[in-house]
Amino acid sequence: MKKILYIPVLVLLAAACTNKPKDKKTELADLQKQQADINSKVAKLQSEVGSADSGKTTDVSTIVIKQVTFTNYVQLQGKIDAQDNVTAYPQASAIITGLFVKPGQHVTKGQVLAQLDNSVMQQNVAQSEAQVELNQTLYNRQKNLWDQKIGTEVQFLQAQTTLQSSKKALAGLKQQAGLYRIVSPITGTVDQMDLKLGQVASPGQTGIRVVNADVLKIKADVPESYSGSVNTGNEVKILVPDAKDSLVTKVTFAAKVIDPTSRSFGVEIKLPVRKTLRPNMTAIIQIANYAKENAIAIPVKAIQKSEDGDFVYINENGIAKRVNVKSGTTYGGQTEILSGLKAGDQLITEGASDIENGDKIKVLQSAN
Repeated sequence: MKKILYIPVLVLLAAACTNKPKDKKTELADLQKQQADINSKVAKLQSEVGSADSGKTTDVSTIVIKQVTFTNYVQLQGKIDAQDNVTAYPQASAIITGLFVKPGQHVTKGQVLAQLDNSVMQQNVAQSEAQVELNQTLYNRQKNLWDQKIGTEVQFLQAQTTLQSSKKALAGLKQQAGLYRIVSPITGTVDQMDLKLGQVASPGQTGIRVVNADVLKIKADVPESYSGSVNTGNEVKILVPDAKDSLVTKVTFAAKVIDPTSRSFGVEIKLPVRKTLRPNMTAIIQIANYAKENAIAIPVKAIQKSEDGDFVYINENGIAKRVNVKSGTTYGGQTEILSGLKAGDQLITEGASDIENGDKIKVLQSAN
């Protein structure tokens, strides 16, 4: 009976020994072994993947960099105006008695466009003319007597002074009579006239506008920030959308004074004779404010940015090479490169975002 009782006890002691936890050093050694096995497998896979990628090439397009003349333009909106665009006014207030022109009619400088009632002035002129005629006769007789040593010198001088005074008075009356008319100050075309016979015309209020449409100019305001680069003589490209016309000319005038309200300065561009252009048309102007010969300019899309600055990729014997560049002004999709590239470099334009420094590339298309 005692032997039977000892067997279960031995079984229990064996089971207890089997479930006893491992020593911590042993457990650590097992984990380190497992880690070493995993690292070995990762390294092997990385090596295999790297070997597969080393033979991969990326398709790209390139251009050969050349030295060019790079020009930057300031784009503005201007308005076409006539070089000579004036309104002729009377210099006296009176009723209109005659209209001698109509809208659209060509007139010359000094031509009388309208006559105002100056009947009173004409009577004064006629009276003054009669007085001058009388004084002229008296002077002639007195001069004849004086030439014959008859009479006194005082009498001769009095006749002479009276004649001169009457002539000046007549000239003044004729000048006043001339104020009662509207005269064209320039040669051009009558553009606007809303006058009627019998209407009272007044200085500064009732007039006739005359425009010389053969001599036109564009006026525009340039921001103050361009005051150092926009000057008289700069090249300018002009586009008139409504007239479907364009041309290239130069800035005729650039103001030196900055407007304190708009913080801008005015420019004027004289236009050649163009039948398609009219005053008050809107014009798009592009003024060249920067130009450099033998410059390096590349497409904006080829430039990438990083924390270290701008960079591009070039093709160097089938390998993509990253090059840091210093960018300048951008205009028309082209950026001037101040440093980093030279003429002859093969710039990667298409596919640059899919590559890294040292990648193999295949040029599908290259533009010279």
